[in-house]
Amino acid sequence: MNLLRSLAAVSSITMVSRVLGFVRDTIIARTFGAGMATDAFFIAFKLPNLLRRIFAEGAFSQAFVPILAEYKNQKGEEAARTLIAYVSGLLTLVLAVVTLVGIVAAPWVIWITAPGFADTPEKFALTTDLLRVTFPYILLISLSSLAGAILNTWNRFSVPAFVPTLLNLSMIVFAVFLTPYFHPPVMVLGWSVLVGGLLQLLYQLPHLKKIGMLVLPRLNLRDSGVWRVMKQMLPAILGVSVSQISLIINTIFASFLAAGSVSWMYYADRLMELPSGVLGVALGTILLPVLSKTYASKDRHEYSLILDWGLRLCFVLVLPCTLALGLLAEPLTVSLFQYGKFSALDAVMTQRALIAYSVGLLGIIVIKVLAPGFYAQQNIRTPVKIAIFTLIVTQLLNLAFIGPLHHAGLALAISVGACINAGLLFYQLRKQDLFQPQPGWTAFLFKLIVAVLVMSGVLLGLMHFMPAWDQGGMLERLLRLGGLVAAGVVTYFSVLLLLGFRLKDFARKAIM
Repeated sequence: MNLLRSLAAVSSITMVSRVLGFVRDTIIARTFGAGMATDAFFIAFKLPNLLRRIFAEGAFSQAFVPILAEYKNQKGEEAARTLIAYVSGLLTLVLAVVTLVGIVAAPWVIWITAPGFADTPEKFALTTDLLRVTFPYILLISLSSLAGAILNTWNRFSVPAFVPTLLNLSMIVFAVFLTPYFHPPVMVLGWSVLVGGLLQLLYQLPHLKKIGMLVLPRLNLRDSGVWRVMKQMLPAILGVSVSQISLIINTIFASFLAAGSVSWMYYADRLMELPSGVLGVALGTILLPVLSKTYASKDRHEYSLILDWGLRLCFVLVLPCTLALGLLAEPLTVSLFQYGKFSALDAVMTQRALIAYSVGLLGIIVIKVLAPGFYAQQNIRTPVKIAIFTLIVTQLLNLAFIGPLHHAGLALAISVGACINAGLLFYQLRKQDLFQPQPGWTAFLFKLIVAVLVMSGVLLGLMHFMPAWDQGGMLERLLRLGGLVAAGVVTYFSVLLLLGFRLKDFARKAIM
């Protein structure tokens, strides 16, 4: 399997999903603006989404994929099929109970996670209604993530990568065509999330059948494989929960700030998700099963080489994105969102959050490369300890930054925390002799810095001669933004080419 080709396939499909996500957010911004209704929806959508990350994409994948890869490589596909049946049975039962409790306890959940909303009864009631509609999403998307983890283990990366597109399409169709049929109108977004979750699950079932892994869930609490997964999940849940707890605490802080703060941070985070999703999630998706198979085959040298490959590719692709997000904060927010009810003030406030988030982009994506280095060897405790320490530091930074920077201070605290997390993961991999950097890193980084500086100069020069970004219609603004981005991309990679970088240098094979 060619890792670079797999990464390109996953990244390109993820890019389509992210572009549709921007279309979705542009429609939401134009239709609903940034105020009480959108704050209510983003809180209601965030909570099941956080639980989905904890139970499914986060803790579950980290615990399940390495063990499934071990079963597949050492015990055969029939044993892997049995493991899938037992694990999916227990996961379905647990998530069904969690979903039912969440629907019943929705008011208390809102009171705990967004206490500032309690001061506005209408806002509190709307958020509660939306949460009850969106909460079943956790069950649907978690089962969808289980299907995706299985497909990734069988090197079917493209199918799970396409799945998020279905949620975006559902939300776009509902917002554009069905909004007039709902009261209040924002409820249309809640129902679109539920339908999107169902589509994401159903789409993957035929692909599971093709690889012979579509099995009915069964309960068997005595199975050793199930208990191995559960044993790994407990520290994994704690580790993933730490980062999600940090986001919940940020939401609590933001709920006490000016109306629109939650929405400003959401829109900035969505812009961050383009590079973090296209690059970070794609790298993590590919590296975890590949590293798991390599570790199971006891090839430690190859294990270290794959981590080095992932880090170098991460720096090549993420450094320019980090600078570009900060430099292009105004063009991005104004071109994509400043229409209809989304005001110039909303755009300025979103820009501030985006600049703060961009500080931590490299750290966020480096974590996606380094953390699988621990998960693949079924060592979840080390990343958990680092995550807990990072949580404490992030909250101290929240207290320091929220006064002078308001909502942007919360974003900056997350960014600095991510960089600290990445640094500690790297330190532990080196300390435990799991990763040996290959020669040439100093010259490699010097060339990247030169290319990034030249790119930044070109972007600043072009922006100096362009008209104000709020002038012209959406198409005109997007064309200008596209030209600017294209100029930056061409400049950056041209400089790298002149400095001796070649695509073939990053081509890498991995065991099947």
